[in-house]
Amino acid sequence: MVEEIVLTIGALTTFISGLFVFSRNPKHAVNRLYGGLAIVLGVYITANYFSLQTDERLFYIRLVISASTLAVALLYYLAVRLIDATRSLSSVEIVGALSTPFVVALNFTPLVFSGLEPSRNPAPTPGPLIFVFALHLLVYLLASLFLLIKQIKNTVDRERLQYAWILVGIAPMLFFAPFTGFVLPVLYQNVSLVVLNPIYSIFFVLVVGYLIVWHRLFDVKLVVARTVGYLLSVLAVATVFSFTAFLLINTFSDETLRLPRSQQVLFTLIAVVLAFVFQPVKNFFDKLSNRVFYRDAYDPQEFLDQLNKVLVTRVDIDPLLDDTVAVIKAHLKSDFCAFNIRKTQYMENRLAGDSKDIDVEDLEKIGTLASHIHDPIVVASDLESDKDELKSLLNRYDIEVIARLVTTVEYDVEGVGYLMFGPKKSGSPYGRQDIKMLEIIANELVIAIQNALRFEEIEEFNVTLQQKVDDATKKLRQTNEKLKQMDETKDEFISMASHQLRTPLTSVKGYLSMVLEGDAGEVKPMQEKLLSQAFTSSQRMVYLIADLLNVSRLRTGKFVIESIKANLAEIVDGEVQQLKETASSRKLDLVYDKPDDFPVLMLDETKLRQVVMNFIDNAIYYTPSGGTITVKLEDKKDTVEYTVTDTGMGVPKADQQHLFTKFYRAGNARKARPDGTGLGLFMSKKVVIAQGGAIIFKSEEGEGSTFGFTLPKEKLIPKEIQPATDDDSKDK
Repeated sequence: MVEEIVLTIGALTTFISGLFVFSRNPKHAVNRLYGGLAIVLGVYITANYFSLQTDERLFYIRLVISASTLAVALLYYLAVRLIDATRSLSSVEIVGALSTPFVVALNFTPLVFSGLEPSRNPAPTPGPLIFVFALHLLVYLLASLFLLIKQIKNTVDRERLQYAWILVGIAPMLFFAPFTGFVLPVLYQNVSLVVLNPIYSIFFVLVVGYLIVWHRLFDVKLVVARTVGYLLSVLAVATVFSFTAFLLINTFSDETLRLPRSQQVLFTLIAVVLAFVFQPVKNFFDKLSNRVFYRDAYDPQEFLDQLNKVLVTRVDIDPLLDDTVAVIKAHLKSDFCAFNIRKTQYMENRLAGDSKDIDVEDLEKIGTLASHIHDPIVVASDLESDKDELKSLLNRYDIEVIARLVTTVEYDVEGVGYLMFGPKKSGSPYGRQDIKMLEIIANELVIAIQNALRFEEIEEFNVTLQQKVDDATKKLRQTNEKLKQMDETKDEFISMASHQLRTPLTSVKGYLSMVLEGDAGEVKPMQEKLLSQAFTSSQRMVYLIADLLNVSRLRTGKFVIESIKANLAEIVDGEVQQLKETASSRKLDLVYDKPDDFPVLMLDETKLRQVVMNFIDNAIYYTPSGGTITVKLEDKKDTVEYTVTDTGMGVPKADQQHLFTKFYRAGNARKARPDGTGLGLFMSKKVVIAQGGAIIFKSEEGEGSTFGFTLPKEKLIPKEIQPATDDDSKDK
């Protein structure tokens, strides 16, 4: 009697669990392998019973070992697919799979078991190839054990617990079944413990059932939960009805068990009452099963409040996505939750949230396929047959729901990306409340994510802009270095050319001076006029060459002020006298009121003479005919002041700030005198500043200009003529 009960429970349990798992997802390799394993175990349990009860014992023994051969192979490949559903089988695993049908066929021949030993409990007689069956069994059992132990070491949390329980479930089959089902019967002809073999299979099925209910294995928890509730309801009603009927029969029926009409009415009333109470009883057990199986209830308002707090306080995209995933998982209790955000101008496609080994191309394909669906929330199990490609991708990665992050639900709009949800930890499907909540949070998320992406783009733009500025600055530095080198080359050329020109020009100027002074004979008036103009031009060339040489000296640090005692009034008078004829030829009045008494100062006469000449010469060339040029030299209390005021074209306001820089000339000056160099004012300022003075400049375009300088008397008066101080008097 006990054996029949064990057979019935074991066979029904394995068959039903296999059908449940297989029907849940027939296309999934794991579900198919478990379904096949459960059916083979059911055959194994049934054959094991008949191998001990019928006259055809040898056939059923061979059926038992064949079922064992298939079961261990299916167990190994189930472990492989549970660990990695996408891994391809190795060549050794393929050979092993192909050899299994051969071993099964071999098990039905006398080569494995040749017959039965004659005894009260006959045991199988091993054949010459019994080692093939034993080797196949041992290799697959050890390989399964190795895979599970390795995976337990490499995983954490719920996954590790799943594999640990699977190992617990197959432990009896690994360690006890070979001993009681093979070693004892074959080697010792003892079949007394063969009856225990089905218990190992039942234990394995019960452990897997525990994983299904409490640890979300194979996604059939909902079916199991409702089945348990229903069976408990039926069991309760049946128990009450049977007890009531038994009590009534023993109380009111006679020996012939014929029920009178009154009893029939009574049983009818009882049946009606039980029918009415069935639903409350069922509801009670539903609530009881819900407490066990459904632990994923949440408060929608609290969910939204926490999510809004994240959306308001997070600006950076990565913290926003990570915190959002944490809030969603805490309330929906999803196995995993992840964002797929499409690539932007500055960032590639990114996966945020729970790490999931999803191929980038598959992520993009999921987004593209989902964009052709009207609904913002895509449930994998609700997809129609024309969406098989999308459904296949979702099933491959165990994705149950997608929330599209779009502002519109038109076709071909991918939006900023989508939010993926794995199965619920409780095993429950996503209900109406969940879908509604996902629609609400998707609308809020898309705005927050768009803002975060814009903020990220601004930050990345700043970084990119800074990089561009750095690159441009680097190029500018390189260009500046080249310009410096070119400037140095130019200065070297000017210095060399100036030195080469100065010697012959000095000779020309000297000979012209000798001719004008009559050393070469009498000079006629016309000749004198022409020679004087030539002498003036050569003098201007001398000054120009001096300017060029001074520029070169400034660059090399050889620009030195060589001060001597000089009378600035005489210097100015000499230059005015030389330029009077040039001014007259241009019909200009050159006015200079020489001071009667002017202090002697320590000056670089040569350089300062050039400054005086530059200011007067510029006034002559930039003042139209009929104008006046006033040269003025004043001895003030603390300074001496030299100015040249003209009624010429003046300097445009936009050019005034650049006027004293090297080689710079105002636009109107370039038109009036194309042959200028722009060095005169530059060198004049350098000379004046080097002697402790300051430049004077005032100009109004079209109304004339004033150029000049001031020099401090205290620093330039020779020491021997400086007034004695109080301290000097005391020393004396």
